[in-house]
Amino acid sequence: MHEIKRLQEIMRALRDPESGCPWDQKQNFSTIAPYTVEEAYEVVDAIERGDMHDLKDELGDLLFHVVFYAQMANEQNEFCFDDVVKAVNDKLVRRHPHVFADDKAGTDEELLAAWEQQKANERSNKDRPDVVVSALDGIASSLPALKWSEKIQKRAANTGFDWDEIAPVFEKLNEEIAELKQEVGFEGNHERIADEMGDVLFSCVNLSRHLGICAEQALRQGNRKFIGRFQQVEKLIADEGRAFGECSLDELEEYWQKAKSYEG
Repeated sequence: MHEIKRLQEIMRALRDPESGCPWDQKQNFSTIAPYTVEEAYEVVDAIERGDMHDLKDELGDLLFHVVFYAQMANEQNEFCFDDVVKAVNDKLVRRHPHVFADDKAGTDEELLAAWEQQKANERSNKDRPDVVVSALDGIASSLPALKWSEKIQKRAANTGFDWDEIAPVFEKLNEEIAELKQEVGFEGNHERIADEMGDVLFSCVNLSRHLGICAEQALRQGNRKFIGRFQQVEKLIADEGRAFGECSLDELEEYWQKAKSYEG
């Protein structure tokens, strides 16, 4: 707690109107938000690289952002850091009655269902009784698109709007791909193509969800795999004393297959 208090004191000093840092003084919620997203991704990157030293530092940067927001809110007499901590403490206790109350722990599926039901109750309590509460209310549209799609689909699935088997999910994806191919056949149809491409991607996320795979992490892994193979292709070409631009597509495909074989 001593170090937390020290961090808050540092933040107050940085925001001091007279003796603080000019950059920190002029920041607001909107200007800091993009940096918060960046810091969250740096935490994920450190985890994926298995670098615990970097993870410690990146978590500290993320915590600093929480303190930064709390300080700005306190200056506006909205809430303070202790209010943030109290809110999350109360929420965690409320959503874990099998730990902090008399409810018995069930299966993972039952616990997840109870968690989602509690979240739904919380969303309902925030709204006026005369307003219809949607199951999709409260999902942040600022999330990365893949994660946003995943959360939308999970919320919809919790209402029963979902397939029980994997086969219809593949069929839906094939249907969306066919519709995209049909639109691609017409010139000057960019908006329709973009619309159908969105449906294909949404269906891909749905398939990933049914397979129990996080679409965001799967794509990140795919990105890393592509980088590794592409860089191996570059090395193979350079080792032969050639330039990348001199190679034909057929030759590049041969290099690509060779790079893939090295992974095994």
